[in-house]
Amino acid sequence: MPYVNIRITPGATQAQKEELIAGTTELLAKVLNKNPASTFVVIDEVEREHWGVGGQSLAARDKA
Repeated sequence: MPYVNIRITPGATQAQKEELIAGTTELLAKVLNKNPASTFVVIDEVEREHWGVGGQSLAARDKA
């Protein structure tokens, strides 16, 4: 029973999220022979203020 957590910043459309879910499920079935019916894919949207890289939040980098 695979569980995949995808974290992205806001902005993806519902259609893009559906494609991520379907594609991730398909990849696990193809590569690891996992049952799609028991594969869980969760997408978390993390605000840019809460996501940091290089010592700064993405929001702060956007402003620079």
